[in-house]
This record gives sequence, structure tokens and C-alpha cells, in this order.
Amino acid sequence: MKFLVTGGAGFIGSNYLHYVVNKYEDDYFVCLDALTYAGNYNNIKELEGKKNYKFVHGDITDRNFINKLFEQEKFDVVVNFAAESHVDNSIKNPEIFLTTNIIGTEVLMDACLKYGIKRYHQVSTDEVYGDLPLDRPDLLFTENTPIHTSSPYSTSKASADLLVMAYHRTYGLPVTISRCSNNYGPYQFPEKLIPVVISKALKNEKVPVYGTGENVRDWIHVHDHNIGVDLIVREGKVGEVYNLGGHSERNNLTIVKTILKQLGKSEDLIEFVADRKGHDLRYAIDSSKVEKELGWSRTYTFEEGIKETIDWYVNNQDWIENILSGEYKNAYKD
Repeated sequence: MKFLVTGGAGFIGSNYLHYVVNKYEDDYFVCLDALTYAGNYNNIKELEGKKNYKFVHGDITDRNFINKLFEQEKFDVVVNFAAESHVDNSIKNPEIFLTTNIIGTEVLMDACLKYGIKRYHQVSTDEVYGDLPLDRPDLLFTENTPIHTSSPYSTSKASADLLVMAYHRTYGLPVTISRCSNNYGPYQFPEKLIPVVISKALKNEKVPVYGTGENVRDWIHVHDHNIGVDLIVREGKVGEVYNLGGHSERNNLTIVKTILKQLGKSEDLIEFVADRKGHDLRYAIDSSKVEKELGWSRTYTFEEGIKETIDWYVNNQDWIENILSGEYKNAYKD
């Protein structure tokens, strides 16, 4: 089968490509990425020269370009990782999130309909469900939890999900959706909590923590997430939504302290800052559907995964510096 993987130079998409390109030698994978600020060609540079892989530079919102690409490549499957994803940025500038996350999804699905794609998979987020109270640990997000968004980012992702299901019902497009909890692992752009804490702590700079740090997230290693995406794409039931969670709830302050401890840094580096607007309190996912129906399971405990992740950033400080300096933008030349 021939796969189009959009957003493949980003954090989760690049990890997905490393996994599937090496696992499925008989399939062919085309990575499409616009290489906006969070797209880093260095994340996928090791895949250059693989016989079952190639990179294409382009934007999912460019309808003419997308149609030409579909006509030329004749894809069987589309896996859409492409998205603007940073909540803070969505609060500052919602428009680009609406354009990429909603219009981009629509452009891709129109091409899927036109060229007869066998499966369209939308990579979504647990943030479409809103949040849960801190004092109710028994409550979890299921696939039937009503959508109740808090930020322009989560609203754009929820809108895309609704559009995907509308295309399935209205046009019969064969779709699946996965909604994941917070990912961590290698190649995560240093604007998100874990790489921010690591990069600042290594320089003995102050580590910012929103509010009191009590906001809880369910953490999943990016590799386990991608095993789930792969299973859903290949074996998931058309028209279904599947949750992928880590069963590893930690509040933000605990995450920060865990990282500082492993790095041998003082907690004096912690600096509490003004809370994010509309900050969700708690995310927690029930993954029992995908576990029972498709046999998905996690390969990492949080303790194992966070240690390995911290070690990766410590051993790849040049990767972080390359981003902070802006040099990473020169990694790919058309």
C-alpha cells in the first residue's frame, strides 16, 4: 500500500515514520510537510535513501497542489498528523489553527473522495473533550464523552473531527479517528512542557510552571501512541473513534520535579508564572475500546519512558540548540 503521511516532520509524525518505514518494507510512505516553525527536517533526515520512503514539501491547505500530488502518487491510505498544536499560540493567533486544522483537513478529504482513498485517518487529541475535575479521579474520557472544548486549538481539532465524521456519513469516506493523551519522547519541539524543562534546566535557567502546577495530564510515550495509530489504520473499524491513553496521570509540577531530580538540578529553578487562559484542569483517557477490540497495549511505563526521554535530550543537546538558534530551518532545501 502507498501511504501519505502529513505533518511527518513534526514530533509525532516523524516518530511514526521511523516506526512504519522500518517495519513495513513492502509499503511505501510519502511524507508531506510544510516545514512551518514546528516542522523539523532533521527529525526525518535519517530516512533519506530508504527505498520505501520519500519527502515532499508542501501545504495541506493548497488544494491544487494536493490534487496534483494525489493524482501523481495514487495513495491508498492517508494519515493526517499535520496540525498547529500549541495551545498558547492558538490563544494568540487562532486564525492559522482554523486554516490548517480545519480547512487543511477538508482539502485532504476532498482529494481522498476524488481519488478513491481506501482509508483516511485523522490524528486528534483528548483536548476535544475539554477537561475533568481534579477531585474526581474516577472520571475518564471515553469515546462517547461529549465534545466540550476550551481553547482555539482544541476547538479547531474538534471541528476537524466533526467534519471527518460528516464526510463519512454524507459521502461514505472510509475514516477512522484516534484521540491521544499528552505525548512525550524524542524530537518534541522545545515549546512543550517536557523539552522546555529539560533545555532550561540544563542551562540552569528558571523553569516556568503555570499557576500552581496542579493541572493533571495523562502521559503516553510517542512510540506507544504510534503503535496504536498503526493498528487503527490497518485494523480499526471504519467510522469509529479510538482513544489512546497512557494511564499515567501526573500533575505538571510532578513532571517538572521528576526531570530536575534526574538531571541533578535544584527545585529552586522552578518559577511559578501566571496561569494560561482557560487552562484545562485534568485529562484522563479510557483506552479500553482499542485495547479490547484491537489488542493495543503500552510498551512503556511512565518511569521508563521519561527516563529514556530525558536521556535522549541530554545526549542530543545539539538538536535542541539547532532549533533555538533557528539553524534547523536550513536543514531542507527545495
